[in-house]
Amino acid sequence: MAAVQVAGSLLGGQPPEAPRETPPEQSNGFRRLSARLRALRPDDSSSARTEIHLLFDQLISENYSESGGVAPQDVSALLIQACQLVPLNQNHLVSKVSQLIHHLLNTLQVIVDEQNLDFLLAYTISAIRQCSSWTHMKILQALAALVYCNGSKCQKLLQSALKGIQSLLNGGKMKLTQTDELGALLAVLKKAMFHGLPGLNIEMPTVLYPTPLPQYDGRPPVKPQPLESSTSGPTMSKKKKHKVKQKKTQQGEEEEEEESSGEMEAASGTSTSRVNMGERNTQCSSSQGNGAAQKEQVSSPFVPSSWKRVSSSESDYSDAEGGMQGKMRSYQAKVRQGALACFLSTVKSIEKRVLCGYWSAFVPDTPEVGSPQSLSLMTLILKDPSPKTRACALQVLSAILEGSKQFLSVAEDTNDHRRAFTPFSVMIASSIKELHRCLLLALVAESSSQTLTRIIKCLANLVSNAPYNRLKLSLLTKVWNQIKPYIRHKDVNVRVSSLTLLGAIVSTHAPLPEVQLLLQQPCSSGLSNSNSATPHLILPDWWKKTSGGSSLEEASVSSLKGSSEPCWLIRLCISIVVLPKEDSSSSSNAGSAAGSTYEPSPMRLEALQLLAHLARGYFPVAQLYLMELGEVICKCMEEADPSIQLHGAKLLEELGTGLIQQYKPDSTTAPDQRVPVFLVVMFWTMMLNGPLPRALQSSDHPTLQASACDALSSVLPEAFSSLPNDRQILCITMLLGLNDSKNRLVKAATSRALGVYVLFPCLRQDVIFVADTANAILMSLQDKSLNVRAKAAWSLGNLTDTLIVNMETPDPSFQEEFSGLLLLKMLRSAIEASKDKDKVKSNAVRALGNLLHFLQPCHIEKPRFAEIIEESIQALISTVLIEAAMKVRWNACYAMGNVFKNPALPLGTAPWTSQAYNALTSVVMSCKNFKVRIRSATALSIPGRREQYGSVEQYAQIWKALVTALQKSEDTTDFLEFKYCASLRTQICQALIHLLSLATASDLPCIKETLELNGDVVQPYILQFLKSGAEGDDSGAAQSPQERDRMVRTALKHISGVQALAGDTAKGAIMGYLEDILTVYGDSSGSQTVLFRLACQ
Repeated sequence: MAAVQVAGSLLGGQPPEAPRETPPEQSNGFRRLSARLRALRPDDSSSARTEIHLLFDQLISENYSESGGVAPQDVSALLIQACQLVPLNQNHLVSKVSQLIHHLLNTLQVIVDEQNLDFLLAYTISAIRQCSSWTHMKILQALAALVYCNGSKCQKLLQSALKGIQSLLNGGKMKLTQTDELGALLAVLKKAMFHGLPGLNIEMPTVLYPTPLPQYDGRPPVKPQPLESSTSGPTMSKKKKHKVKQKKTQQGEEEEEEESSGEMEAASGTSTSRVNMGERNTQCSSSQGNGAAQKEQVSSPFVPSSWKRVSSSESDYSDAEGGMQGKMRSYQAKVRQGALACFLSTVKSIEKRVLCGYWSAFVPDTPEVGSPQSLSLMTLILKDPSPKTRACALQVLSAILEGSKQFLSVAEDTNDHRRAFTPFSVMIASSIKELHRCLLLALVAESSSQTLTRIIKCLANLVSNAPYNRLKLSLLTKVWNQIKPYIRHKDVNVRVSSLTLLGAIVSTHAPLPEVQLLLQQPCSSGLSNSNSATPHLILPDWWKKTSGGSSLEEASVSSLKGSSEPCWLIRLCISIVVLPKEDSSSSSNAGSAAGSTYEPSPMRLEALQLLAHLARGYFPVAQLYLMELGEVICKCMEEADPSIQLHGAKLLEELGTGLIQQYKPDSTTAPDQRVPVFLVVMFWTMMLNGPLPRALQSSDHPTLQASACDALSSVLPEAFSSLPNDRQILCITMLLGLNDSKNRLVKAATSRALGVYVLFPCLRQDVIFVADTANAILMSLQDKSLNVRAKAAWSLGNLTDTLIVNMETPDPSFQEEFSGLLLLKMLRSAIEASKDKDKVKSNAVRALGNLLHFLQPCHIEKPRFAEIIEESIQALISTVLIEAAMKVRWNACYAMGNVFKNPALPLGTAPWTSQAYNALTSVVMSCKNFKVRIRSATALSIPGRREQYGSVEQYAQIWKALVTALQKSEDTTDFLEFKYCASLRTQICQALIHLLSLATASDLPCIKETLELNGDVVQPYILQFLKSGAEGDDSGAAQSPQERDRMVRTALKHISGVQALAGDTAKGAIMGYLEDILTVYGDSSGSQTVLFRLACQ
């Protein structure tokens, strides 16, 4: 951290005491030794080196406190002479002269003047580069003494120090593992970020600590000034040359006051000292549709007069003074840029959760009334005169916002002011709102296109990570309304980033009611020609309204009335993609090909991405343009640019997925709101008769091929059966053929598509198609690519799901015709895949469970199946027990339950029975993941006959394990698992009652013993099961109270019918236990019924 300490000494620290006044007579010792040193000449002889050594030692050992003062200029002259005498190849002498510099400057409290400082800094820096490492400590101490309180005179050194820290961070040589180290670095960087910024002079602590509270602000309190002093500016005079000093003084005082009056006034535009900013907002709100040129004109008043570039005709300085001032400002800006670059490297080198602890130190919060806004990155973005520095600050802020969704998700907007403290969630929400406000101010104020692009990208990052579903409405509306004029900006990069921001808005937490209202705004003006670079687009009248012009409730009513109006955003994107631009002379369209009549490629790609976002998040809006978007896709896929083709295929996939979602059984879309099947058939017929087959065959562009396969897999099953036969055959033939592709991307996409098609109702009973698909998938399971194997395993799971569905149909022809040899191959491949990585394993065990469930008695009787069945079940048992991903173990438990559903398997008598039950009982008692426990308990309750549970000992072991699991149903250290506790208890209770309903006389003693020991613990859980049942889990537990009550009464009836052994009291004890439960349940439910009736009366 030495570099940080050096940088810190440059930036801050307590000023030393003022040097003592020089008495008439200087120290005789210092004067004498100095004279001897001046008399020496550079000499490389050993005697000269010895003499210099002795002189340095004497100068260091001299007692300066008892003698009179020494003049600072004499000390500087002596140090210059000393450095001139010591060549850099003499390590010992360099170390000694460094010690001398450090000693004299500290002891005599001398601050070196600028001219001598330049020489001494150059010498010490050269020494660090050339001398041995053992000298560096002394040299750095000398360097620290030289720069102490001299920060304003060593801009280049400060730049070098920051670059050094940045290099260490980028190279991974600086490990910021300790809080103090990171805090010290961040404190230095925050100080350097504001270095030389007009009107700011802050003191920072030596270390910043992670805290949710606002960080230290070292600015002195601002004294209130009369209104006239802050608003009156220098007046222009015809005799300016005669009033230079007077005007300079007035302007300097005014600028200093404006800068120190607080950043809140500078950013909000409400202060009387920043009237121009308020005017600027008014102008912008009323003229947003006038294009980028007018925007640049109205943005200039935002920049304070002290930051404007001074032209030669208005300069208040002489040419030399102006040059020095400009040079100084340039150096200071480079320091700030270096600090921001170093900060960016720091952000990238530490974990996001660590960085979030310093959020309040660099990200603004809404200030309290009457207090200035805290210094943050937004201070630079709003106030820094250098566009490059502003761009650097925006880059850092974007890096902080990127990936912050989890941290920001705690934000919650509330108006509850009655609390004695401000919750952390409210503070984060306040910070998010302030970021929106400040970035929108910066957007209007910025004139540099490059920086403008950074602002919009930063806004996109903020929109992508902010939890708008937990914040109040209007934040996105303000961003939406303010970004629209920039879609027509003259710079193509600004236009592209504007579309990126709109894409972020329509993809964040979609669908949001606020965005739905914005998309449904009427577009009565339609489309017509425009003089902008955007083709065939003019701004509708409602664009020109300010965001505060009408409430969201009024907008909602109007949107319902005008819901038949076209969506302007979809129209805009379509026009960008397919219509020729009118203004083809724009010099900023760097992304377009020479002579192209269309918008630049980046614009068209971003518009296609935006259409894909709309199709994904707001399909009810996009479905109105289904056929028109189909024509856009066809046009894109016919173009020569592979990127345009690829994005067209992506859009096709999103539209297809949206159609599938509408027709799912659990869809919330009303049937009359869905796209009619005949229209979907027309859409896909257009695609299959168009360029989609050619894209599937474009072997020169495998990424496009893969994307086309993904698009083909999004065909609506209800529509596929209505396609012409030749189109159906085309789809199947293309996919089966592409499965032999040498490209892994294409092969993976094809395997997945086949796994989708095998579930189609019109194809799943086609034995030939299912067999061909199975062979293709088994071949892909042998591929070297993990991604291909994972997709193939998923498809194999889907194919085996189809086998189970076909088994449940009345027609047994499919089972009879399906090849037993192919079943053997599938079992062997699934066993091998269950030993693969987790991505493959999770679906491989699912396939194993389905295949074992599908096996018919004719298969099981064959000797060649016996060994493979044993291996399959052992593979499932080992997967249940291993410490794999929870999804893998859940699927393994699910597969084991499927095995238990096959009555033809020798469950209960086979040697693997006890191993299977032991694995499941171990999981239900001890697995950390409660969803896996639930699935295990479900599997244990599947066997329908007592003999399937094996011996009495095996039955007793299962019973005791379930009782133990019920007692441990709340034992977890993971807070996230608590929400599954009730579902777990419900499923275990159902399994226990199921076991009771199958119990034999031999099983009763064990049950009685368990109830005597743990009956008081079990009874409340069973009562809770009867009252409330399962809580939304997919375990298959009975849901209605009548079914649960019937289960317990069935178990009681079964126990009462068991022929107990003579003298055995277990039967009576168990019946009494169940009767007590039903009595308590009946009393409680009866009282609840009475209370309910009374409440109704």
